[in-house]
Amino acid sequence: MDPQLRELRGLPFTYRYPILAHLPINQPGIYSITGGRRIGKSTVLKQWMCDLLDRGVAPQRIFYVTGELVDDHHALVALLTRGAPDRSPGRPAYLLIDEVTYIRGWDRGVKFLADAGLLEEVVLVLTGSDSVIIHEARTLLPGRRGRAPRVDLHLYPLSFAQYLDVSGVARDLSYPHSPETAEALTGAFLRYLMHGGYLTAINDMAAYGRIEPATFAVYCDWIRGDMAKRGKQEHFLNEILGGVVRRYGSQVTWNNLARDLSIDHPATVADYIALLSRMDVLIVQHAMREDRLTAAPKKARKVAFTDPFIFHAVRSWLDPVEDPFASQVVPALADPGWTGRLAEACAVAHHHRLHPTFYIKGDGEVDIAYVTGGGFQPVEVKWTGQVRSADLKQARKYPNIIVCSKLPTVDRLHGLPNELLPLHLQRLGESPHYVTW
Repeated sequence: MDPQLRELRGLPFTYRYPILAHLPINQPGIYSITGGRRIGKSTVLKQWMCDLLDRGVAPQRIFYVTGELVDDHHALVALLTRGAPDRSPGRPAYLLIDEVTYIRGWDRGVKFLADAGLLEEVVLVLTGSDSVIIHEARTLLPGRRGRAPRVDLHLYPLSFAQYLDVSGVARDLSYPHSPETAEALTGAFLRYLMHGGYLTAINDMAAYGRIEPATFAVYCDWIRGDMAKRGKQEHFLNEILGGVVRRYGSQVTWNNLARDLSIDHPATVADYIALLSRMDVLIVQHAMREDRLTAAPKKARKVAFTDPFIFHAVRSWLDPVEDPFASQVVPALADPGWTGRLAEACAVAHHHRLHPTFYIKGDGEVDIAYVTGGGFQPVEVKWTGQVRSADLKQARKYPNIIVCSKLPTVDRLHGLPNELLPLHLQRLGESPHYVTW
């Protein structure tokens, strides 16, 4: 058995990704799966290979290769020409290239194979931790992707609702509005703010009651390595991520971020942050132009990590300590200020997966405004024990505002509709299997 799948079976919590139901079986074409590093893309491919074998697909019709071991498109073409899977007429073959962006000029190799007819009757699945492969595939492979209605899939960390299902908490929530349910949801949410939706960190917590130092280190090593492969400087990466952490939850511009760093030009900051966004490390949240439901490009932005675990892992690299969980994660969750910022970022990330998501800047601020149904839904996050009426000044301007707080027994907060934040996130459901906007 594959060592990854064998290790998976021995973990406290295992997970079958819903994206598996959307992978093609009998529709040849070129498909992509994008998502952040260490999120489970390789595991999905290997689970899918097991599914294919269970369906009776002959092993000779399945070919898996990791891009980390292929230098360039010449080597890729040579490898696939020699070792191509069996393509019997009327029976598709399956070609899986994991982390294809490691291969220099991969798109040229795939285009050559397609133009040479070597991908006829082939289901080709490419994975990558940089979402630019979607754009490149659309631009360079038009008419070669196949007839499936959706060919570009995306893998996210487990949403809060998916974590509840995996951990078994959701099976105990019989009465969504009871005090017992509110307490269980709040406890689960605080744990989620530690390990996020990353299964390795979730299993660490289940097995050891903490996240192991190696788990933080492995993730940070991947970020640094992937940035280096793209020609980025590690010291610039360190400074930029440090600036994001210091201003977490606050509005920033690339100019004022660059002024505090050794980086000479704000365009460099913008370039690094754009790449980190494509790698599913960061989210850039723009202010909204309410008249157009689009970004206000001249206003400051807010930058958040896509998952709480990534935030903690990055902090462990920026400020190395022997035990990041005990020295950094636990104190952060004991600090109301940090917990509030993490809760807001978590809510932003969940909505960002489903809709174009902005914030509103006016007399005050509204944390989230997501576009839906030709309009927008404002959401104010207040993860604090006491909320003042003055804190909701901007929120009051919107009749459809929802306040998401940590107060489970209050239906209205200073006259505005209130919902327990973990319950709100649970109701959002599982993460989509593709980029929805």
